[in-house]
Amino acid sequence: MSSSYSQVTFTGVITDELGNPLPLSSVIVNELNTDIIIAYAIADENGKYKLSLKKLEQDYSIIFSSLGFKAFQQVISEIDAESPTLNVSLSINNQILEEVIVHAERPIKVRKDTIIFNASSFTNGTETVAEDLLRKIPGINISDDGTIKIGNQEVEKVMIENDDFFEKGYKTLTKNMPASPIEKVEILKRYSNNKLLKGIEESDKIAINLTLNEDAKRQWFGNIDLGYGLASQDRYDARANLLNFGKKNKYYFFTNLNNVGYDATGDINHLIRSSSYGEPGSIGDSEQSNKLIHLSNRVPYFKESRFKFNNAELISLNAIFNPSEHLKIKTIGFANWDELAYFRNSTDTFVANGTNFTNTEEYSLKSDFVTLFGKLDINYDLSKTASIEVVSKYSNAAADKKSDLLFNNTPTLQLLDETNSRLDQKIAYSKKFKNNKALLITGRYIKEETPQGFTVNQNNFFTLFEETESQDNISQKSSLNYEYFGTEAHWLDRRESGHLFEIKVGNTLRVESLQSDFTIVTNDGIITPVDFQNKLNYTVNDTYLSAKYFCKFSNKWSITGTIENHLITNSLDNKILENKSNAETIFFINPSLATSLKINEKNKITLSSALSRRNNGITEVYNDYALTGFRSFSRGTGAFNQLDASNLSLSYELGNWSDRFFATAFVTYAKSFDFLSTNRTITQDFTLSEKILLKDQELLSANLSLDNYLKIIKSNLKAKISYSSTNFQNVVNDSPTREVTSDNYSYGLELRSGFSGIFNYHIGTTWRTNSIRSAGFKNDFTNNESFLDLSFILNEKFNVQVQTERYFFGNLSSDNIYYFADLTSTYDIKKNKVSLSLSAKNLFNTKIFREFSISDIGSSTTEYRLLPRYALLKLSYRF
Repeated sequence: MSSSYSQVTFTGVITDELGNPLPLSSVIVNELNTDIIIAYAIADENGKYKLSLKKLEQDYSIIFSSLGFKAFQQVISEIDAESPTLNVSLSINNQILEEVIVHAERPIKVRKDTIIFNASSFTNGTETVAEDLLRKIPGINISDDGTIKIGNQEVEKVMIENDDFFEKGYKTLTKNMPASPIEKVEILKRYSNNKLLKGIEESDKIAINLTLNEDAKRQWFGNIDLGYGLASQDRYDARANLLNFGKKNKYYFFTNLNNVGYDATGDINHLIRSSSYGEPGSIGDSEQSNKLIHLSNRVPYFKESRFKFNNAELISLNAIFNPSEHLKIKTIGFANWDELAYFRNSTDTFVANGTNFTNTEEYSLKSDFVTLFGKLDINYDLSKTASIEVVSKYSNAAADKKSDLLFNNTPTLQLLDETNSRLDQKIAYSKKFKNNKALLITGRYIKEETPQGFTVNQNNFFTLFEETESQDNISQKSSLNYEYFGTEAHWLDRRESGHLFEIKVGNTLRVESLQSDFTIVTNDGIITPVDFQNKLNYTVNDTYLSAKYFCKFSNKWSITGTIENHLITNSLDNKILENKSNAETIFFINPSLATSLKINEKNKITLSSALSRRNNGITEVYNDYALTGFRSFSRGTGAFNQLDASNLSLSYELGNWSDRFFATAFVTYAKSFDFLSTNRTITQDFTLSEKILLKDQELLSANLSLDNYLKIIKSNLKAKISYSSTNFQNVVNDSPTREVTSDNYSYGLELRSGFSGIFNYHIGTTWRTNSIRSAGFKNDFTNNESFLDLSFILNEKFNVQVQTERYFFGNLSSDNIYYFADLTSTYDIKKNKVSLSLSAKNLFNTKIFREFSISDIGSSTTEYRLLPRYALLKLSYRF
């Protein structure tokens, strides 16, 4: 019997027994006698549906259902019509409630902009935290660091029972919350962070909402996991979660203690500096401070838990209170202590402008971190159409770092004490008017301070400064502080035609200071070199008016045009140079244009273009050199500069991310008419770098991704191809301006099974090629990473998970292939109550990991120390 892979389309109308249409009815096609979903559709407001699937000669089950009506199921043995029509009449369901509930438990349901997944249909009992469960949901992609994407778009937030604790810091939730109480996963499309803007703003945001089973609602529940290393290994991993989600109040308390390299916080900056770029009322979201000193902390393209020697303690206390139907109060308390150790050896080869040398480093870094964070969010509904929100956040992060370094066989000790404190206050008023109009008025105040104290017991600059020796101590005290004030009014007007007009006006003021005091301690006293001290204030005042119009010609074609007008006043006051103050006032316009065409239900094209001008920050304008490492100085241009750029992008989507086949292609071209590059003086002992203004930097990037469910092997195939090329210029060791081109290629495949039996697999490989070339210089390499994960669900109580990895480095002459394997087995002593697991990491006991990297001035071979093999016995208790 042969199979035909052409498309066949079902159409029809779903009505009740009186002939009235049933909008939002669902149509699901399953393989006969299975729950495997082949295709699904939702009826429109007239009860009409349209559903396409591949034409195969086999049996299907088509199920029509609507809330409050009996489901209708029909078996089709052969599909031989070109466009079969199937009209269905559903009868009212008079059965008992329990039967209705059973009917509702289908794996996937679609309601307007919400797709609902029944969690139990996609899990196998091996999931520990919410992140593990979300990895199993079709269409959800989670990176190694916990970033969640739907298709190719990162989610806005992850909520619990429609309440949000952590905004963009959702990794804190997904890496800690237990998976067992989660009943459904809801994907919310066209999500609005402001409920009063729902149906007004043109949103493409996506959020996830986790709903809990009934046993977990309105009562305290949680889990405790205690793990300790076997064979006298001093390894431990302990966590606890305590939750209560009542109708009025919600509580989520959790803690984690481990020294196995596990990051329980995710990227904490997303929690402290939550950002919703381009969203109404997001004024000030991009504001942050900088640091001058960054102790060398190269990290490999590799799982962090393999090289991260840590000793972390985390506690978080979070609550949501609803004292009345108009008032909601959210509180977040977060404290994290960590002791990190990091070890690497490297060989760096420099080749440029007729000079070449090699440096070696044996480097160890030990850091003690303390991070405290608190947030109070008060939201009060003045009426059904007006609300006011007040948000207060404070964070304090302190780090004490010590580096022992053997640089070219010379012992060097680096000490760095740094603190970052941030106070963030925001107030926002929202008012929704009749006829889909809304006004937002927002005010923001931020104060952030980042002092640093850096000391080195060796002076690599002794040839640069007279009367100094290599054994002299050098030190620098520095600070980068700023205050930010911003106000904005934003008007949105959604027309009856579907068009959207937006206008916003605002003013921001950023007052920033930079101070760096560099000294050398010699036998004869303390030297304070001229031209290596900074003390300046930089003020930027921006008054802006922005207009945006979204024109919707039909459900298929739209055009969006934006014009931003900026009047900026810059003021630079250099305290080192007497009477050295500069000021300027400039006006510029940033226009952009985008169009989107939905050819049909499966094909969509988006084209966008923009011209932009960017104002410089303080780290780009300071005049004298500042210490940025134990052997490097940097400085800015000493002048105001605005950087002009343009970009053009084209994207294409075939299918939808929830379809069996989904493909996306994206191409972007960006040109910086002005850009800041570097003029570097590089010697074997030290580097001096200054920013210079150059012309015409170009970037071209493209990527293609394919996602296809292969029914014949019940597995999902993913293919990804990407390319990027950057062309820029710089100056090295008084060379003429050099043209540098960097090309990067990446291509890979993944295959993940969806068997219903005891065995499943996930296999993949990725090749990466990097090439850098300039006049008389070319360097390139090709690396490969592959993995094979195996899952064995031997019975209801016992499962085994195996993860393996292979790394290949093409430019290493020896030790260029590495293998890793991890194993976890779990036994349920009492189902959903008590379990015992054994986890073994780095089974091959690989102790070092070497990789090769290149740059426009040479290459580096770096060797990292890894956590040795260990086994952890863990007891888990749920309550």
